[in-house]
Amino acid sequence: MSAAGRPEGAERPPTEREVRQADWYGEDLSGQEHTRVAFVGLDLTEATDDGAVFTECTFRDCRFNLSQHTDAAFLNCTFTGCSFFGATFTDCKVVGSVFERCTFDRLTVERGDWSFAGLPGADLSRATLVGTRLREADLTGVRAAGATLRHLDLSAAELHGADLSGADLRGSDLSAVDPRTVELTGAQVDVTQAVVLVTALGLDVRPDAPE
Repeated sequence: MSAAGRPEGAERPPTEREVRQADWYGEDLSGQEHTRVAFVGLDLTEATDDGAVFTECTFRDCRFNLSQHTDAAFLNCTFTGCSFFGATFTDCKVVGSVFERCTFDRLTVERGDWSFAGLPGADLSRATLVGTRLREADLTGVRAAGATLRHLDLSAAELHGADLSGADLRGSDLSAVDPRTVELTGAQVDVTQAVVLVTALGLDVRPDAPE
């Protein structure tokens, strides 16, 4: 089941209103609420947002470049072909949202809840995510070589085929990572994580043998 109680794979509810080619450049969206709205070609460059709520909305070919979102919610939304260059999400809820063909260059996510989010195949190599909850997120095939992915809750996340080579993973929950199906060459991990990964390979980690 999804975070909203909808069976996995079920179609999302249709949108009820459409906003096309709107120019929200630099606007303050704080406190706004939108439900089942389709936003097409929306320009949110440098927009600010404190506490806005978007529920079951669709964003197609929208620009979130350099926008700043704090305590905002994007619940069960769909993002297709959107740009998040330099965008910042702080303490936001992005539960159950799906991202398709989006770009995340220099995206920064601080804390917040992105559980059940779908980011399959996303290029996060130049993104920074710190302290974020990503429980049961779909990160299949994610390209995150060299990314900063610290103190993340990745429990039960799907990471098959992900490239985490050279990424800074310190402090993150790696219990869902299978080292046989995830590229980890050069990734930075702490001692506790190293034990988790070695155990996942079937090795039995014990204290040093006596002389």
